[in-house]
Amino acid sequence: MEKIPMTAEGYERLVVELKTLKTVERPAVIRAIAEAREHGDLSENAEYTAARERQSFIEGRVLELEDKISRAEIIDLSKLSNDKVTFGVTVTLADEDTDEESTYTLVGVEESDVALGRLSIQAPLARAVIGKAVGDSVEVNTPRGTKAYEVVKIEVR
Repeated sequence: MEKIPMTAEGYERLVVELKTLKTVERPAVIRAIAEAREHGDLSENAEYTAARERQSFIEGRVLELEDKISRAEIIDLSKLSNDKVTFGVTVTLADEDTDEESTYTLVGVEESDVALGRLSIQAPLARAVIGKAVGDSVEVNTPRGTKAYEVVKIEVR
């Protein structure tokens, strides 16, 4: 069974989502199915069909979350150093062509959200900078061609 690295914050988000699905969403969809059944013929009942589809989604997500939580490997960020880029650190990169800086926190796949600066360790950019130190340069193949970045700063938050 392959472990899934994640921060304590990411783990907690999954636990909260699972609890919400089990204690709020699941009972609500069961009530919606019961109400839709009271309306008669199920073959032409759009409310019943929608509720059953929602139930299917919820049950699938519950199974997915339970699996991920059971395989979670919580990385203790307090034990990280800021001399090399590793999982959990926040790294500032400078585009070597434009000098534009971008800052990303390297997180597990489940926690990633580029809009919030949370980059999955599976992403090509993250894989390229893992193990690098301040001042190191990396090249990353992107859909728009090869981009070169310099590691400007590494922080443990």
